[in-house]
Amino acid sequence: MNSLPLVSIIVPVYNAAATLDRTLSSLQAQTYQSIELIFVNDASTDDSLSKLMEFTDAVLKDSRLKTMVISHPENRGVANARNTALNHATGEFIMYVDADDTIQPEAVASCVKEAQQSGADLVYFHWWLSFHKNGRKMTQPACSTPLEAIQAMMAGKMRWNLWLFMVRRSLYDEHLIRFIPDANMGEDLTVMMKLMVHAQKIVLLDKVFYHYRQDNTTSISKTFSEKHKQEVEMNIKETESYLKASAYADKIGSGVDFLKLNIKLPLLVTGHKADYILWTNWFKSSNPYILKNVSVSLRTRMLQWLAWKKQFWAVRLYNAIVLRMIYGLIYK
Repeated sequence: MNSLPLVSIIVPVYNAAATLDRTLSSLQAQTYQSIELIFVNDASTDDSLSKLMEFTDAVLKDSRLKTMVISHPENRGVANARNTALNHATGEFIMYVDADDTIQPEAVASCVKEAQQSGADLVYFHWWLSFHKNGRKMTQPACSTPLEAIQAMMAGKMRWNLWLFMVRRSLYDEHLIRFIPDANMGEDLTVMMKLMVHAQKIVLLDKVFYHYRQDNTTSISKTFSEKHKQEVEMNIKETESYLKASAYADKIGSGVDFLKLNIKLPLLVTGHKADYILWTNWFKSSNPYILKNVSVSLRTRMLQWLAWKKQFWAVRLYNAIVLRMIYGLIYK
């Protein structure tokens, strides 16, 4: 009998046929011997489902893996897809992989080993940001307590992406933690903050385990609709309420305002004046906190300050020089 704790890996899938093969290959290449793969096909209209079924058939005799493919009859978004998967998960630990990314072969085994040795409820790690031709290593800070991690996430020092963490499933179930249905932007922030509130111990593994594919380095305004804005606001409101009702309520300080500034920061790197104006008016009460968040670079604080003072010419110049000329050449 296999005594290894089962790890459930959740993979939401929507029209990912073009990238799914590399993701599936990286999952099959895991060295860990007890994995539950839960794929939620969110009413894909391409060949995603057939690829998932082919993969399931191919690994049928692989004793390391048990697979589950669940299909939504209509597209319901990533928050609902992850909720569906969580409701079916049976593993002791939960991990996430997106359908256009890859994970290192030793990732699951290393995380479980660390959790068993340290007793951590939550293990996290570094990642690789991949572009068309190259990329760069992205690091997470070494936080010694959940409170330190919460503060780091609010300040912009730590990423809250779900795929950077392995978490005990008991945190989800005992505290009824799920994604807000239909709130598909900022959904990972809310869930990770809630998990941190209830975690007793967290550990950073100083390893790069995840490869995040960033194919679109231009404007988020292409996908940032009014609907998305409302979804982000729902998640921010829920996060703020949860933190204020938690044991850490008196230790948050200006953190929520720092968080709101970080949430809207991508609007300043689009090159579009309309986005700059939206930035100015969105979470407006947090703008006076710009210079107080010393956790972000002075350059970033100055960019935000210029936008706050409506010096959009300077914001546009920054984008032209730093983002398009320098980063545009380095990170293709």
